Amino acid sequence: MLVPNRFQNRVAVITGGASGIGEGIARRIGQEGGQVVLFDISADSLQRAAAAMQAQKIKVDTAVVDVGDEESVITAFQTVVQRYGQLDIMVNCAGIAGPTSVPILDYPADDFDRVIRVNLRGAYLSTKYAVKHMLPRGYGRILHMASMGGKDGNPGMVGYASSKAGLMGLVKGIGKEYAEAGITVNGLAPAVIRTPMNEDTAPEMLEYMIAKIPMRRLGTVDEVASLACWIVSEEASFNTGFIFDLSGGRATY
Repeated sequence: MLVPNRFQNRVAVITGGASGIGEGIARRIGQEGGQVVLFDISADSLQRAAAAMQAQKIKVDTAVVDVGDEESVITAFQTVVQRYGQLDIMVNCAGIAGPTSVPILDYPADDFDRVIRVNLRGAYLSTKYAVKHMLPRGYGRILHMASMGGKDGNPGMVGYASSKAGLMGLVKGIGKEYAEAGITVNGLAPAVIRTPMNEDTAPEMLEYMIAKIPMRRLGTVDEVASLACWIVSEEASFNTGFIFDLSGGRATY
């Protein structure tokens, strides 16, 4: 259920915002009154997502950003603040799965580095420069998309599992660093969600992950967006450095 005007006068950056979970969260923030700015590596996907949101009267802007490149991230955040005068929310959904169903002995080091660059270095850079622009106003909400794979460690996905486990460490550490600054830093760890990213996941890996979910189904983007929007709202004022679960019963701690 939408909460009208929950994000009125708020500016939100969503990395990986042109598809999947990022697009779903951006759309809901926009439907609830926020100005959303989509960061993504794909110009074509950004154009498509923005057009769809504009058709729904959502206030949306876009920027082609490589989250693993520091200068690209610096420039993008500076542009947002120069254009809108503030940055209130940053939701980091930029991520790649990398190889699946590949044991470590066959897992190429180049692929490991590529996954870490997007999923963990990208999280570090987006957090660093979001915090920089939030500090002067004494307010901010940062949310990172983690994964049950980072908690449990999916076999055959060493790059992805390692990157998401590292991301959760980043959330916990940075959440404590800015606990008195009016800036919250949290993570959300879904079980497998039906998104375009899973189209490239090996069927046996999807079957393995779904079998671990007591509800015996994939989660939906709308379910992720619902919880994410509460976490980045003003209401979630006493939560920081925490990893929220959205797992259909899979989470055990």
